[in-house]
Amino acid sequence: MTMNIALSAALQSLRLQDAEILRDIELALPAACWMAVVGPNGAGKSTLLRALAGLLPARARIDLLGRELQRWEPRARARALAWLGQNEASADELSAYEVVMLGRLPHQAWLAPPSAQDHEAVARAMHRTQCWDWRERPLARLSGGERQRVLLARALAVEAQVLLMDEPLAHLDPPHQADWLQIVRELARQGVAVLSVLHELNMALQADQLAVMQGGRLRHLGPPGTPACHQALQAAFEQRLHLVQLDGHWLALPFDPAPRPPAEGGAQILPLRGSQRATR
Repeated sequence: MTMNIALSAALQSLRLQDAEILRDIELALPAACWMAVVGPNGAGKSTLLRALAGLLPARARIDLLGRELQRWEPRARARALAWLGQNEASADELSAYEVVMLGRLPHQAWLAPPSAQDHEAVARAMHRTQCWDWRERPLARLSGGERQRVLLARALAVEAQVLLMDEPLAHLDPPHQADWLQIVRELARQGVAVLSVLHELNMALQADQLAVMQGGRLRHLGPPGTPACHQALQAAFEQRLHLVQLDGHWLALPFDPAPRPPAEGGAQILPLRGSQRATR
């Protein structure tokens, strides 16, 4: 059976200020799939995501839903591909509801008021991210976590077939990170292709596909539970991870390879060697 590819890229090079940030990357994101991108600081993860969204110029062929990205009419592309970036600026005087409604602009005629369908899409998105209760509050009066949930709702309101998210878990506490995970899985079941850059390795290890980046290159792409994936993670993070399995889920635990002597009266905790299976 032929796999339906929602977003693909063959990237030769991307340079910023005379420095080569990305090179030799080939990536294919299927429909109905959640792919997480991980790697150390400076690996090029966010730069790759911005290139895939068409926000940075690159020597690359990028296809969205089977058509070259540059050949899309801007409004049609904005309906097909939604974007949630890091530290996005929004007008702080706008209410949360108005911010989420911005996600419906690609669906609206020029200067036309929002339709009933637009209002329904906004309400659905805000209920999914649990930010409906403060829909009338200005963005400036929201906490970092509340603001992030509003921005996520804005991306969901687009109802795009491809969703790109750069550090979507920033400022979210563990319960709301779990809610985000549920949303992403539901989107994938509905056929949406989701690509997210994550620092939270334990969340990323629950994705359908894991892309491991290091030094501006894609070092591995595949299911997160394989030995090849674990080897790529260990290499990218300087062999400073323990990969253990708990209740069928893989976890990445950082450790200090040169533990300090214990304080007087304290216990010394030694790092485990190799991948080990945790039991309850």
